[in-house]
Amino acid sequence: MPKQFSLKTLWDSATPTGRVFNPDDFSHRPEAVRRYLEHAIAPQAQFASSVRLQMHGEIKLKTWIPFKAEQVICWEHGLIWSATAWMNGLPIVGADRILDGVGEMKWKLLGLFPVMIGAGPDITRSAVGRLQIESMWLPSVLCGDDVSWQAEDLSRLRASFVVQGEKAELDFTIEPTGQLKTAQLPRWGNPDGKEQRYVDFGAIVEKEDTFCGYTIPTQLRVGWYFGTERFEPEGEFFRATIEDAVYR
Repeated sequence: MPKQFSLKTLWDSATPTGRVFNPDDFSHRPEAVRRYLEHAIAPQAQFASSVRLQMHGEIKLKTWIPFKAEQVICWEHGLIWSATAWMNGLPIVGADRILDGVGEMKWKLLGLFPVMIGAGPDITRSAVGRLQIESMWLPSVLCGDDVSWQAEDLSRLRASFVVQGEKAELDFTIEPTGQLKTAQLPRWGNPDGKEQRYVDFGAIVEKEDTFCGYTIPTQLRVGWYFGTERFEPEGEFFRATIEDAVYR
């Protein structure tokens, strides 16, 4: 059985990498990759293995409803997103998680009555896709020797890596400054209620800020059918603003 984590214990499990970011170490990478990494991570910043985020926003459950959340990403183990959303003035409390290869979601009205409970292989695979794309909030993990980079041109790049047993093909588009514009990958799911499959999934970055030497997206729109005309009317379901980020 995987270890049981809370937000606190997951955060406390983070181990220092003992490394710092030196741009010269990436001089062999394509120019677009260097521009992205040098924009996202300050020189001599400690390589973090975990980030703790405070956020608020809206999530679409038939209609858009507000939420407030805290999230911990610990690359060694996974992530927990713990939130409260309000529907018709009533709180829905719960969490999504992927930890040591096991995905799960539990949401309860008033913290008592189940409204959304999920587990199993499909939930796990989809949750791993979420962890993969949310590496944009922990860009230090994209500096590892196990990450393969390609650049199609000066604005489009791809990071290939494996996490939680699943291979990611994570595509970024960037501004000339290196600022992230979009992130996209195939994510396992069934947004239309049909069979489970890989569906284009991604985020549009509308704002960024810097915390502890890391410049990350802080206002973004996220959803399925990314890059198609179905994104806004059907696929977009998550809009978030990051209020604070702490790295360890």
